[in-house]
Amino acid sequence: MSQGVAVTADIKLGVVMSRTGVLANATRVEADGDEQEFLARVEATAENAAQLVLRGTDGQDIVLPEPLLTLVLAAIHDLARGNAVLALAVETRLTPNEVAQMLGVSRPFVTRLLDEGEIPAQHLPDSRHRLVRLADVLAFQARRERRAEGRRRIIGAAEDADLPY
Repeated sequence: MSQGVAVTADIKLGVVMSRTGVLANATRVEADGDEQEFLARVEATAENAAQLVLRGTDGQDIVLPEPLLTLVLAAIHDLARGNAVLALAVETRLTPNEVAQMLGVSRPFVTRLLDEGEIPAQHLPDSRHRLVRLADVLAFQARRERRAEGRRRIIGAAEDADLPY
């Protein structure tokens, strides 16, 4: 069974259109229970996979490059565990509202982070509105998680030593 993917573009010149939400339009994939079982078997089999082959409708095989193999295996890993997978390019630009939605915080908190330079942002030309690269949001989230882990370790060490805090 093979599926084709069609990509279409509707280009309108000279018309200013409002920006649609990036997160709402991102590719989201979820697996139901039967699919999760199948994906778990695929993951176990594909663990030592050297290549991933895509068979076209014409029967021609195309070996996908290593980065795609890594991406597909990572998606299989998460889907097999019941997690949804969201596909976005790391260079995607997000609004402060979208950043807040991704981080699970309020938009005013994100605005403060942008104002303080915790997350880099670019102002749109002749506007007070800003856009933030997804890569910068992910870097901020990684720093935030490392700090939280450090705090947990300090608390654990203080409790183990029976120190007051």
